[in-house]
Amino acid sequence: MSLEIVPLPQLTDNYAYLVFDRASGRALVVDAAEASVVLDAVTARQLKLEAVLSTHHHPDHVGGNLDLLAALPELRIFGAALDRARIPGLTDAIEDGAEIRTIGHVGELRYVPCHTRGHATYRFGQALFTGDTLFVGGCGRFFEGTPADMHRALYEVIGALDDDTLIYCGHEYTEKNLEFALRLEPNNAALVAKQSAVRTLRREGRPSVPSTLGEERSYNPFLRVRSPELLATLAALAPGTPLVDEVEVLGAVRALKDQAGSVGSGRSAPR
Repeated sequence: MSLEIVPLPQLTDNYAYLVFDRASGRALVVDAAEASVVLDAVTARQLKLEAVLSTHHHPDHVGGNLDLLAALPELRIFGAALDRARIPGLTDAIEDGAEIRTIGHVGELRYVPCHTRGHATYRFGQALFTGDTLFVGGCGRFFEGTPADMHRALYEVIGALDDDTLIYCGHEYTEKNLEFALRLEPNNAALVAKQSAVRTLRREGRPSVPSTLGEERSYNPFLRVRSPELLATLAALAPGTPLVDEVEVLGAVRALKDQAGSVGSGRSAPR
């Protein structure tokens, strides 16, 4: 894929992603919270911004949509048709599994309702933009869905993709997510190594994104509901909690994460 991807830090811990074809100078942005950050990045690289892809309606992901549209009236704003009433400036309401053709490339939108009922992911080649559904080392809160909904999103939709899929998530929550994951699997060597690598990145002021889906399967507790160590820890931390099937395990992990605090959940900005 000839697309380049640049994380754009926004607000406190959000990421927008500038995605562009250097040869043509055509660009799109995923989850624009602050229009000025996006426009500055586009101008600095002498790009033409043609589209916005919104993963869900929360203000820390769409707060810049209308300002971008005011600055660039021909801009196309994509989002899930399921959430057409809640995404500001929406011009292209896309159904689940439909192709997206923009900036000379073809992507795909998939519905992953749970964090919000209209949440979507976008995939271009090996790059997957997951918003607040899948984080590095974590997942988003189940604001408008159930453990069964998130299980479908993580194991059937995202889980159907290859290990080398690149995960670009909506927040820099990784250090806190990994701290929580280590409570559940303190003997997971992949997790320990990831924590060390991420600490180095963050000390250097570098983002922890992207990771790969294969990496996430090795240390992200929300993708490890069959892990014997995780199951044993859950049984000790939440005695009496039903852990018969994967959905119950996923729900139990999320409940513990919620008790640990809101960081790493996808709720850093007012809703």
